[in-house]
Amino acid sequence: MSDEQRQRGLAKMGEVYGWEVSDGPGDFFAVTVDHLFAEIWSRPGLSLRDRRLLLLGALAAQGLDDVADIQVRAALGNEELDAEQLREIGLFLTHYVGWPLGTKFTMRIEKILGEKDRS
Repeated sequence: MSDEQRQRGLAKMGEVYGWEVSDGPGDFFAVTVDHLFAEIWSRPGLSLRDRRLLLLGALAAQGLDDVADIQVRAALGNEELDAEQLREIGLFLTHYVGWPLGTKFTMRIEKILGEKDRS
Protein backbone atom coordinates (compact mmCIF):
# COMPACT_ATOMS: atom_id res chain seq x y z
CA MET A 1 0.00 0.00 0.00
CA SER A 2 1.03 3.59 -0.47
CA ASP A 3 2.55 5.75 2.22
CA GLU A 4 -0.41 8.13 1.81
CA GLN A 5 -2.86 5.31 2.50
CA ARG A 6 -0.86 4.20 5.56
CA GLN A 7 -0.87 7.75 6.95
CA ARG A 8 -4.60 8.10 6.27
CA GLY A 9 -5.22 4.78 8.02
CA LEU A 10 -3.10 5.70 11.03
CA ALA A 11 -4.89 9.04 11.32
CA LYS A 12 -8.33 7.40 11.15
CA MET A 13 -7.32 4.70 13.63
CA GLY A 14 -6.17 7.43 16.02
CA GLU A 15 -9.48 9.25 15.54
CA VAL A 16 -11.48 6.06 16.18
CA TYR A 17 -9.58 5.09 19.33
CA GLY A 18 -8.84 8.56 20.63
CA TRP A 19 -5.08 8.22 20.93
CA GLU A 20 -2.09 8.60 18.65
CA VAL A 21 -1.33 5.40 16.77
CA SER A 22 2.17 4.64 15.54
CA ASP A 23 2.98 2.44 12.59
CA GLY A 24 3.47 -1.19 13.53
CA PRO A 25 5.10 -4.32 12.15
CA GLY A 26 3.65 -7.20 10.23
CA ASP A 27 1.01 -7.95 7.66
CA PHE A 28 -1.87 -8.06 10.15
CA PHE A 29 -1.20 -4.51 11.33
CA ALA A 30 -0.69 -3.35 7.74
CA VAL A 31 -4.01 -4.77 6.52
CA THR A 32 -5.79 -3.40 9.58
CA VAL A 33 -4.48 0.12 9.02
CA ASP A 34 -4.39 0.20 5.21
CA HIS A 35 -7.74 -1.46 4.60
CA LEU A 36 -9.95 -1.35 7.69
CA PHE A 37 -9.12 2.19 8.77
CA ALA A 38 -7.93 3.90 5.56
CA GLU A 39 -10.74 2.44 3.46
CA ILE A 40 -13.66 1.08 5.52
CA TRP A 41 -13.80 3.45 8.52
CA SER A 42 -13.08 6.36 6.14
CA ARG A 43 -15.94 5.75 3.70
CA PRO A 44 -18.62 8.41 3.36
CA GLY A 45 -22.21 7.77 4.35
CA LEU A 46 -21.89 6.94 8.04
CA SER A 47 -20.45 9.00 10.85
CA LEU A 48 -17.82 7.69 13.22
CA ARG A 49 -20.58 7.46 15.85
CA ASP A 50 -22.81 5.47 13.47
CA ARG A 51 -20.03 3.00 12.80
CA ARG A 52 -19.28 2.72 16.52
CA LEU A 53 -22.94 1.93 17.28
CA LEU A 54 -22.98 -0.79 14.64
CA LEU A 55 -19.74 -2.22 15.95
CA LEU A 56 -20.99 -2.24 19.54
CA GLY A 57 -24.04 -4.21 18.41
CA ALA A 58 -21.90 -6.72 16.54
CA LEU A 59 -19.52 -7.12 19.48
CA ALA A 60 -22.37 -7.59 21.96
CA ALA A 61 -23.98 -10.19 19.70
CA GLN A 62 -20.76 -12.18 19.62
CA GLY A 63 -19.95 -11.74 23.32
CA LEU A 64 -16.65 -10.04 22.48
CA ASP A 65 -16.53 -7.98 25.64
CA ASP A 66 -12.79 -7.36 25.66
CA VAL A 67 -13.03 -5.63 22.27
CA ALA A 68 -16.29 -3.93 23.31
CA ASP A 69 -14.42 -2.45 26.30
CA ILE A 70 -12.03 -0.70 23.92
CA GLN A 71 -14.93 0.66 21.84
CA VAL A 72 -16.94 1.82 24.87
CA ARG A 73 -13.92 3.62 26.30
CA ALA A 74 -13.22 5.23 22.91
CA ALA A 75 -16.87 6.33 22.54
CA LEU A 76 -16.72 7.95 25.98
CA GLY A 77 -13.33 9.52 25.36
CA ASN A 78 -14.38 10.90 21.98
CA GLU A 79 -17.66 12.10 23.52
CA GLU A 80 -19.70 10.20 20.93
CA LEU A 81 -21.79 8.51 23.61
CA ASP A 82 -22.46 9.36 27.24
CA ALA A 83 -23.27 7.11 30.20
CA GLU A 84 -27.04 7.34 29.72
CA GLN A 85 -26.76 6.45 26.03
CA LEU A 86 -24.46 3.52 26.73
CA ARG A 87 -26.86 2.16 29.33
CA GLU A 88 -29.71 2.48 26.83
CA ILE A 89 -27.63 0.64 24.21
CA GLY A 90 -27.06 -2.18 26.68
CA LEU A 91 -30.76 -2.44 27.48
CA PHE A 92 -31.78 -2.29 23.83
CA LEU A 93 -29.22 -4.84 22.65
CA THR A 94 -30.14 -7.26 25.43
CA HIS A 95 -33.48 -7.78 23.73
CA TYR A 96 -31.83 -8.63 20.41
CA VAL A 97 -28.63 -10.48 21.32
CA GLY A 98 -30.19 -12.51 24.14
CA TRP A 99 -30.36 -12.01 27.85
CA PRO A 100 -27.05 -13.69 28.81
CA LEU A 101 -24.95 -11.81 26.23
CA GLY A 102 -26.83 -8.55 26.77
CA THR A 103 -26.45 -8.78 30.53
CA LYS A 104 -22.75 -9.49 30.17
CA PHE A 105 -22.38 -6.52 27.80
CA THR A 106 -24.33 -4.23 30.15
CA MET A 107 -22.20 -5.30 33.10
CA ARG A 108 -19.06 -4.38 31.13
CA ILE A 109 -20.53 -0.96 30.35
CA GLU A 110 -21.29 -0.42 34.04
CA LYS A 111 -17.77 -1.51 34.98
CA ILE A 112 -16.24 1.03 32.59
CA LEU A 113 -18.60 3.78 33.74
CA GLY A 114 -17.69 3.00 37.35
CA GLU A 115 -13.99 3.25 36.52
CA LYS A 116 -14.60 6.57 34.78
CA ASP A 117 -16.49 7.89 37.82
CA ARG A 118 -13.62 6.94 40.14
CA SER A 119 -10.98 8.66 38.00
